Amino acid sequence: MAGLIKREDIDEVRQRTDIKEVVDGYVTLKGAGLGTYKGLCPFHDERSPSFTVRPQVGRYHCFGCGEDGDVIAFVQKQDHTSFHEALEKLAARIGYELRYEDGGTGPNREEVGKRQRLLDAHKIADEFFRAQLLTPGAAEGRNFLFGRGFDRAASEQFGVGYAPQGWDALLKHLRGRGFTDQELKLTGMFSEGNRGIYDRFRGRLIWPIRDIAGDTIGFGARKLYEDDQGPKYLNTPETTLYKKSQVLYGIDLAKRSIAKDRQLVVVEGYTDVMACHLAGIPTAVATCGTAFGTEHIKIARRLLSDDGTGGEVIFTFDGDAAGQKAALRAFEEDQRFTAQTYVAVEPTGADPCDLRQSRGDAAVRDLIATRRPLFEFAIKATLRRHNLDTVEGRVAALRESAPVVAQIRDAAIRPEYARELAGWLGISVEDVSRAVGVAMKRAAPGGPAAPGTPSTAGAPGQMPSAQAGGPGVAAGPTSGAVPSYQRPDPRDPVASMERQALEVALQESALLGGGIWERFAAARFVTPAFQAVHDAMRASGPGLIGEPLRWVEQVMHEVPEPLRPLVSELAVVPLPASTAEAVQKYCKDILSRLFELQITRVKADKMGQLQRLDPAANPEDFQRLNRELMMLEMERRALRSDA
Repeated sequence: MAGLIKREDIDEVRQRTDIKEVVDGYVTLKGAGLGTYKGLCPFHDERSPSFTVRPQVGRYHCFGCGEDGDVIAFVQKQDHTSFHEALEKLAARIGYELRYEDGGTGPNREEVGKRQRLLDAHKIADEFFRAQLLTPGAAEGRNFLFGRGFDRAASEQFGVGYAPQGWDALLKHLRGRGFTDQELKLTGMFSEGNRGIYDRFRGRLIWPIRDIAGDTIGFGARKLYEDDQGPKYLNTPETTLYKKSQVLYGIDLAKRSIAKDRQLVVVEGYTDVMACHLAGIPTAVATCGTAFGTEHIKIARRLLSDDGTGGEVIFTFDGDAAGQKAALRAFEEDQRFTAQTYVAVEPTGADPCDLRQSRGDAAVRDLIATRRPLFEFAIKATLRRHNLDTVEGRVAALRESAPVVAQIRDAAIRPEYARELAGWLGISVEDVSRAVGVAMKRAAPGGPAAPGTPSTAGAPGQMPSAQAGGPGVAAGPTSGAVPSYQRPDPRDPVASMERQALEVALQESALLGGGIWERFAAARFVTPAFQAVHDAMRASGPGLIGEPLRWVEQVMHEVPEPLRPLVSELAVVPLPASTAEAVQKYCKDILSRLFELQITRVKADKMGQLQRLDPAANPEDFQRLNRELMMLEMERRALRSDA
């Protein structure tokens, strides 16, 4: 086996990799101060962005759940890979060749992680299918695409391919590229019979299903021939790569437009996604053989930055009973969004692909533009189940529809829907409002938190509570030699100033050069957690203060383990300045305040000595202390003058 990756290569990859570019592939980041970016955390559900990235120091920290780390840790956690696999992926990304302690060039084919081998197999299969679409045997597939308004450019844009008829075309191809049958069984691209494995997809059009980072993780296959006894659409089964409840087809192509336009359009099929994108709706995605559910919502909310400041999710469904049922399922998930949810149903029942084919691109855009609020759709679908021509039917419809209105989050919109419902039912507004109020009270104990309920996520500049697993805070008495650090009182001005000084020292360490380092190292911190971080900085020494990534990494190594999340937090919290000049001024002011506080403490000590001294008995000591106090006061005034 190959040995450990050389330490200097690990540092080099970490130094050369822009953590923001990597995180951007998974999370929509927005500027949150000079050199700092924020987005919704990919590791837990949250409504307000608390996931913070600071490229200058190469770290991320979530002020909600406490997850933190460098770019390698991020890839490990996000892609569920080992440290070696994450590092190899990042090295390949920047074209850096890793060296190993035994002089090797890395693990051989048998030692490569299973995930990477699966990704490699899918990438090769993807290329194979696309090449096959151009062969004479794929004429039926090309005719299918052309008949639905997709030319060659469209096919290439979406990576559409063709699986040849026969039993082993792909199998032979991947075996020829060095994959074993045991590996191929894990891909989901093959079925197994008495004589071994054979191609799962045969004589079908193929759509590659990619994750948000653009890696192919599965395939969707459409039947073309009458003698094909399989289902109309055949997808990759569940594998370690492909989890249909966590995948949205087209997300790799749509993610930037979703983030930019604050809109997500959910359609039902691969060709619908193609039609929407080609018609000018680049925010369209589709589920892969399953309902739009909780895991899909997590993906959508991160891209939308679903933080209560806008955005919309639009579901398109067929006008038939199945489509209405799907829309109502989507409605049940609506409360997980703060974005507005809508439904777009074409009166004739045409899906976006059919609509584009028969009436052109403008008709697809019009379908999305004429969306209706999902609440309205859900209420009217409820009313259709009752005979509104009878008193009994109207009363039953009110009882069933009032809870739907009660679920509307926006307190300004809810009364309007109550009035609409009254008109649709032919019942007084007062009666409907009363029924909605009763429904709200019934739902309250087990329902969602009321709007405006404070978030449990910590704010930047605060350490989350011990009960929440907050950084740097012990939950209670600890056993062994592990130190316990109490949560500093945020109202304590000294603790607040000490925290700010550590933030500056970690994020703008270059300011500690020269004689500043000696003064900083000599400073005394009274808050135990902050003193421990300061001790770690002194142990790290001044050698790395001009290299932010390595400086923070070394401090992380030196600090007691319970405080490592605190160091990460201090290293990424946005500094309160919007320009480079303002940052420099702020940092110098904070350091000056720290040094002035130290001078004040020393002066207080010497003043106490002076007061206890008898000038007549110890004239030399008396004069010395007076000189020292005068020098300290001059130093303090000089600091203020510089600030």
